[in-house]
Amino acid sequence: MVHRQFPRPAEILDLMQFKKPELNAKKRRLDGALTIYDLQRIAKRRTPKAAFDYTDGSAEGELSLSRARQAFEDIQFHPSILKDVSAVDTRAQIFGGESAMPFGIAPTGFTRLMQTEGETAGAGAAAAAGIPFTLSTLGTTSIENVKATNPHGRNWFQLYVMRQREISYGLVERAAAAGFDTLMFTVDTPVAGARLRDTRNGFSIPPQLSLATIANAIPRPWWWWDFLTTPKLEFASLSSTGGTVGELLDSAMDPSISFEDLDIIRAMWPGKLVVKGVQNLEDSKKLVDLGVDGIILSNHGGRQLDRAPIPFHLLPEVAREVGHHTDIAIDTGIMNGADIVASIALGAKFTLVGRAYLYGLMAGGREGVDRMIAILSDQIVRTMKLLEVQTLEELTPAHVTQLQRLVPRAP
Repeated sequence: MVHRQFPRPAEILDLMQFKKPELNAKKRRLDGALTIYDLQRIAKRRTPKAAFDYTDGSAEGELSLSRARQAFEDIQFHPSILKDVSAVDTRAQIFGGESAMPFGIAPTGFTRLMQTEGETAGAGAAAAAGIPFTLSTLGTTSIENVKATNPHGRNWFQLYVMRQREISYGLVERAAAAGFDTLMFTVDTPVAGARLRDTRNGFSIPPQLSLATIANAIPRPWWWWDFLTTPKLEFASLSSTGGTVGELLDSAMDPSISFEDLDIIRAMWPGKLVVKGVQNLEDSKKLVDLGVDGIILSNHGGRQLDRAPIPFHLLPEVAREVGHHTDIAIDTGIMNGADIVASIALGAKFTLVGRAYLYGLMAGGREGVDRMIAILSDQIVRTMKLLEVQTLEELTPAHVTQLQRLVPRAP
């Protein structure tokens, strides 16, 4: 029989510990974000629809992106037991240097449209975390300002080959002069993908006002205040603006890009040269034979060819065939530190996050990017400890099984 008694006031007070309220609204908001999806939801609330959809969306039916994210969920881990993991080492060696974590910030275009701090927030957060930051050809902060923000860290530059080759050559020279150590030669954008959300939203550079955009802006006055009271957006690679993103890309990109362009850029660049946008094994082998310093398996975040190959599915075969000869990195669909651990286990040396970074930026500027890095870092460390591995080098394909969902039909 249960013995009951009247509780003593002192005992009640011991049991009822009231949490001190956080008065800083931004910190309260970000502290409540426990996953990248939480940051995504905050970003959606705080950003006008057109700008948010530019980040969140992908091409046509958005199948490439949804399949890439699903592929990371369709895995099974295989942990070991009874190993000392009181401390783990998350340092990665990639493209001739070190990163404190096995992920870096991917190149993103038009970033200050998402949140006014833009690349400055990304580069500053990367510097604080000891991970690389990548500036896009279509970035909204200059090469020199990124270097000033991250003077001692690893800065990478992502290059599009433009119709006006002199623009691309000039950017290469400036990035080299600023001490950027790695150049990403991007090969998956001969023309712009059909990003239907942007078309439906009338998303343009600069933003065009309509009754719909004004109505959408009313509950988000902070975004417009930031946009209107900070320096005008400038694009290092665009001589003119005034059209949809797709129109701007199509006017700038050159569908005649070839291996000859790769040779020219390689001769100009003094640092590490990696090719971004590789989507099959044969191209991976050819690039290794040509002696590039690395390849990035990527379908551009699903923003170019819809129904493109899933980089995470390509990874095991490419890693087996060429992983001993070059560094392999991977992007597209990463939303959890466990996705990064699985990628390393299956042969990637490194990963890049784009949307996760932008969700953090839109959710809270520099502090939001810091929070994004902290979330992924905590998930990586926890996953490694639960797998009972102390270093990234201990991760092997035996730790991961890719479960089948999309299986090719026999011809």
